[in-house]
Amino acid sequence: MTTPRLARRTYLEMRSPDALRPAAVPAGTMLDIAAETDCPPALYRQLYLGIGAAYHWVDRAAWSDQDISAHLATPGLTVWVARIGGELAGFFELREWADGSTEIAYFGLLPTFIGRGLGGALLTAAVRRAWERQPTRVWLHTSSLDHPAALANYLARGLEVVRFEEYEV
Repeated sequence: MTTPRLARRTYLEMRSPDALRPAAVPAGTMLDIAAETDCPPALYRQLYLGIGAAYHWVDRAAWSDQDISAHLATPGLTVWVARIGGELAGFFELREWADGSTEIAYFGLLPTFIGRGLGGALLTAAVRRAWERQPTRVWLHTSSLDHPAALANYLARGLEVVRFEEYEV
């Protein structure tokens, strides 16, 4: 019998847009971030699996095109895609909740763009887009299975830890 592995989920939030400590786009990088209206399921799957495969993102891996389309039709949900020179670089997903908050539900860079100083700039854009919705707070969670620099990036941008939980992988 295999012993379950434990992971730690960390919840973070920002209560004011003034708390954002922005990171600049690296010099010479043409980063384009745009809302992907009518996001095709194939694009969503490419980003989700391309980014999440290394970090145990499994909950949506088996979704059909119909499942993805239904999810993307959720009111208050938007997908923002980052491109560099027209090449897919990463994405983030924002979701509004009934309590007035906005969650950065998914966030990440494709492997070929990690280590280029883009994570802070992408997170800055995600937080700014979230605050444009005028929420009561912006929040997200990360996991000990995520990229080793993820939590440090969130803290550096001004998000604050509000709670932890352990869960089985």
